[in-house]
Amino acid sequence: MKLHSDNNEKYQTVTGYDAGGVEINAQRFNFSLTVMPEVPPRPWHVTRFEDLTAAHFEQIAQDRPDVVVLGTGARQRFVHPKLVVSLSSMHVGVESMDSQAACRTYNVLMGEGRKVTLALIIEEPAGA
Repeated sequence: MKLHSDNNEKYQTVTGYDAGGVEINAQRFNFSLTVMPEVPPRPWHVTRFEDLTAAHFEQIAQDRPDVVVLGTGARQRFVHPKLVVSLSSMHVGVESMDSQAACRTYNVLMGEGRKVTLALIIEEPAGA
């Protein structure tokens, strides 16, 4: 799905998404990653939602975002509160949603000038 037609080099914008990956400024990524408006996309070493640990969210907390938008794949899933203690202790909200909604929400919040982090889980296809 094409989300945005502009290629804005200054900010990291989600320009497309499908079940196998995401496009950031028209560059394709086929692995889980974190995205912030002014920081190039970085690999996020999560291959399945079930494998999330507190350490994954501690990595995000180091960037001190205002809010984290968590894309959990084809359907919305919620993380256990104990996994996001590093963020909640800093009063940073974690909003879980399916990945397509997460990409759209990230673009809106980024466009509003918010310090938002998109944490997107791209699950490997079954049998890969």
